Amino acid sequence: MASPHFLGFCKRQNLNDKLLRKLKTLLNSVNGVLDDAEEKQIIKPSVEKWLNELKDAVYEADDLLDEIGYEALRSEAESESESAAQTNPRKVWNLLASYNPFQKGSEEKLKDVIERLQDLVSQEHDAREASGSGRKQSLLRIPTTSLVQECDVYGRDADKEAIVDRLISDDPRSGDLEVVLIVGMGGIGKTTLAQLVYNDERIKDRFGYQAWVCVSEEYDVFRVTKDVIEEVTRQACDIRTFNQLQLELKRILKGQRFLLVLDDVWIDEDGKWDMLQMPFKSGAKGSKVIVTTRNQNVASVMGTRSIYHLNQLDNDDCWLLFSRHAFGDADEFADHPHLEVVGREVVRKCKGIPLAAKTLGGLLHSERDVYKWEKVLNSNLWDLSSNKILPALKLSYYYLPSHLKRCFAYCALFPEDYEFRKDELVLLWMAKGFLIQPGGHSNFEEIGEQYLHDLISRSLFQQSIIDKSCFTMHDLIHDLAKFVSGELCFRLEGSDSWKVSQMTRHVSLETACYSPSVQFEAISRYPSLRTFLPLHRGCDWTQSIEGEVVNNLLSSLKRLRVLSFSGYDVAELSVSVGTHIEKLYDSVSSLYNLQTLILNDCRKLTLLPDSFGKLKQLQHLNIFRTSIRNLPESFSCLINLHYLNNGETKLKEMPSQMGKLSNLRKLTDFVLGKGSGSTIKELGQLHYLHESLTIWNLQFVNDVRDASLANLKGKKYLKLLKFVWNSNTDDSVHERVVLEQLQPTTNLESLSIIGYGGTRFADWLGHFSFSTMASIELRGCKHCSSLPPLGQLGSLKNLSIVAFDAVLAVGPEFYGSSPMEMENWQEWNSAGRIGSGAFPVLEQLYIKDCPNLSKAMPSKLPCLETLVIEGCQQLNMATIPSDRATYCMHLVDDHRDVWLNRFATIRPQHLQVVRFFCHHPPRQSLELVNGLSTALEEIEICRSNSLTHFPLHAFPKLKMLSLRYCDSLESLLELTDSTINSDASSLDSLEVSNCPNLVSFPKGGLLAPNLTQLLLQSCLKLKSLPEKMHSLIPSLLLLRLTDCPELESFPEGGLPSKLQSLEIYDCSKLIAWRRNWKLQSLPALLHLYIGSDIAMESFPHDEAMLPPTLTSLEISDLQNLKSLDTRCFRHLTSLERLKIKNCPELEFIPNEKLPSSLRLLSIIMCPLLRLRCQQEKGELWPMISHIRDIFVY
Repeated sequence: MASPHFLGFCKRQNLNDKLLRKLKTLLNSVNGVLDDAEEKQIIKPSVEKWLNELKDAVYEADDLLDEIGYEALRSEAESESESAAQTNPRKVWNLLASYNPFQKGSEEKLKDVIERLQDLVSQEHDAREASGSGRKQSLLRIPTTSLVQECDVYGRDADKEAIVDRLISDDPRSGDLEVVLIVGMGGIGKTTLAQLVYNDERIKDRFGYQAWVCVSEEYDVFRVTKDVIEEVTRQACDIRTFNQLQLELKRILKGQRFLLVLDDVWIDEDGKWDMLQMPFKSGAKGSKVIVTTRNQNVASVMGTRSIYHLNQLDNDDCWLLFSRHAFGDADEFADHPHLEVVGREVVRKCKGIPLAAKTLGGLLHSERDVYKWEKVLNSNLWDLSSNKILPALKLSYYYLPSHLKRCFAYCALFPEDYEFRKDELVLLWMAKGFLIQPGGHSNFEEIGEQYLHDLISRSLFQQSIIDKSCFTMHDLIHDLAKFVSGELCFRLEGSDSWKVSQMTRHVSLETACYSPSVQFEAISRYPSLRTFLPLHRGCDWTQSIEGEVVNNLLSSLKRLRVLSFSGYDVAELSVSVGTHIEKLYDSVSSLYNLQTLILNDCRKLTLLPDSFGKLKQLQHLNIFRTSIRNLPESFSCLINLHYLNNGETKLKEMPSQMGKLSNLRKLTDFVLGKGSGSTIKELGQLHYLHESLTIWNLQFVNDVRDASLANLKGKKYLKLLKFVWNSNTDDSVHERVVLEQLQPTTNLESLSIIGYGGTRFADWLGHFSFSTMASIELRGCKHCSSLPPLGQLGSLKNLSIVAFDAVLAVGPEFYGSSPMEMENWQEWNSAGRIGSGAFPVLEQLYIKDCPNLSKAMPSKLPCLETLVIEGCQQLNMATIPSDRATYCMHLVDDHRDVWLNRFATIRPQHLQVVRFFCHHPPRQSLELVNGLSTALEEIEICRSNSLTHFPLHAFPKLKMLSLRYCDSLESLLELTDSTINSDASSLDSLEVSNCPNLVSFPKGGLLAPNLTQLLLQSCLKLKSLPEKMHSLIPSLLLLRLTDCPELESFPEGGLPSKLQSLEIYDCSKLIAWRRNWKLQSLPALLHLYIGSDIAMESFPHDEAMLPPTLTSLEISDLQNLKSLDTRCFRHLTSLERLKIKNCPELEFIPNEKLPSSLRLLSIIMCPLLRLRCQQEKGELWPMISHIRDIFVY
């Protein structure tokens, strides 16, 4: 409202300035009312209706202001366009007035909005009364105590031992008082763990005094101090002054070793902890404090490094806890098998949270009606009555400051288990205006990172297990986000657009599930949307959309701040719909409030509209991996742009005047060209560039002064920099001077120089002032005859040098090494300076394509972890350094391809022989690779024509064995009496693939009690699996059989009972024998995959074939399969994923609804079935429409 274009527009349109000021004042006061009301709603649901009305009124006001702002921005953009065409500005305003919706009735709209807001604010007193006596009384909870029912605790033995060990051991770094922090989300069992530890006999023996204090939300230092005194003395304390309290506690604790538990700490204020701990320092050395909290920031306040993150329970322990509260004993489920199947699914829904398992078990206590159990299974946990999960998790939200509440609630847009990246989330928050700048000068990205850190520290977000750069929310926390966001955020699934409310402002959708045309048309009916965010998950393909559909969408959603078309295929638009793409561009350019535009992976998108510069509010543009060749000339008008990801595009050059984009914080690529685009000197005006930057086509720098004006030395926030020449200028002196002028900031951490044509490097490269330089890549610098003095870089960990054809020798001037691809290099002279402190922290060394290198290599690289030697046929292995504990070594050339992992000197744990052509037995072959011994834990052998058997008995510590493409392999063991029934008790994983002469396993079976994975592929003569698998391989979890055409049956006694995953592909005889599989006898089987068979016409053959425990079923490449048997799916009440692929004759699936537990149905390359499953049209659609994720292609 304070922006010049907004005020100017209002003045020109004669909007009542007094009314606008009144609305602004009213909105400021309402924000405080909303924060207070939101807290009351959490305490008292009766406030919810009034709160929703108030929110709706604020949204209505915001929409009105948004319309004014939109018209202001539009008129400004149109005015600029007309001015550029030398048109009379007065005509422009007259033109705007002709269709301006504010010329008539604008004041009435403002008055109505103000009146509604005032009326609702006046009802605040009634809402206060409705909410009871207020926050303090409503949140009063029963304090915790140190008592615990150990019989009610499962799966915490290891956690308990870890904490006890910390308490009874003395850490010399901890000083006289050590604080141990137990951190975790609400309901995960932090208090229970502290209780277990507190009551352990070893703790009682070690500490003279023990005290338990429940701190809870109100961190009252006076009360806590008094509670500690009463706990220790077991007497009431009536001291009334804080000073006397502290003196008394100091006297009591003096010289005593004590243990204090502060349970449920929320506040992270330094001053309060400093005051509280003052008397603790009088205690004896070895005194400890246990703090349980949801907020990891408490650790920094208390100055502790001893943090214990409490994780979720595994499913088995969660099941035991649930069973105890549902039945009293898990064994009682034997009398109710139908309930156990549903119960285990309920437990999976708890995702390892003990409070959820305990609460849901209590809800179902003594209930024997399976319908009611299924009702709980299929319900939203937040809708269940008598739910103790609600208050426990709501508190985590309740105590967030208001700015974090908004950010957290917005995450309701993400699907369950969605993994989001830091940049992705921060940029979305920025577009929504959630990032508050203290004083107006802070960096938005830094503020967003701090918000993210705060939510992580409060246990609302957690780091992904799969990808450490991503974050996710626990399912219950995700449900909390949906609950608190109410109707504001909506995630569109399929055609349920009717559920979208007029109050909804933010919409996301999963792109692979349904037709985008249907979804886009549905969304276009809600003009108040601010966010349109398609999300890709679990799919690698793009989707096509019609240009007219997109144009209609954008024409309707004028208030968008966030717009994404990520991954949509626009290739056909330009071909098949002609001008539709022109209309699309016009629509995009008229979204004057747009702040984030995401177009990444629109791989055939080739251009942006000439009017793109009208998007004055745009802060984030992502065109990564598109085919855009040129950016429009108006691009320099995007003066608010903070983030531009233009990596992996086909840009020929940057548009002119890029220096005007002075707010840019992130620019991934700067492309130089021959034409009229920006020269490199434009970078000089981009002072705030962060993170990484790649500069392409440096051969086009004609004026050396331009390189100097780029001022890379002054860009102190850059961490990664890459210089790329794509051709030589035939002027090596010029290229060297250019590189000299491109000297970067000394804060740089990673540098790549590729295709440089000079004969030597700039003097700054390798200078010791680059103290943070950790990684350097020098590639394709074919004219350089010497290497820079990189040994002076004290932080260098990764070094790669490739294709330096002019280098003959590496000597003391370099101080060390790495991938050196220098075909004339013969000798590494390590005499002199090597060993005098060069490369002190180098971790990775690569030497590549140096066929003449044969002589000594440096041996004193103390931190070397990875050594890769490729294409060095003459190198003597005796010269390879072996005086350190190296993590990984790779030696590869024409006759060797050997990996050694995790080995210390000559006692490796992992050997991978990828290619080793020799005629020696395996043990002699190992001796050729530096005298390796039987301490190996992992062995991989590939393409060994001479290997006829593998001496499994010779490797007692072996955990992983992989034999691939060993054409002569006949047996895993030498066929002698001493090796029959050989013990492989350490073996965890066994893979045998593409070994066509392997006929059978050892007679009598393979004794492998700890084997969990058995993978057999393309063993064309294999006729049987190991004998007695059920008893000799009892721990097997995964059995994968692929392309074993002679394999006829499972062994006598069946498969191991713990088997969880069975995959059978292209095993025709075994699949023909499927009536005898007896899978129903496998109580733990969760996943079944069957594929590649030409005889099967119906699947499965009877109801008893598939066990009710299955959660995932996949069938593929069954060329003559015509139907899936209806009866066999009725009892699959746990099934979550059903995938059907390439079954061209399949036309029928069960003629009743598939199991309600299904969350994903994938039908790919099944043309007959695809037609019958079309959304809304197909006759089978009613049978599958209840499934959350549907993929039909």
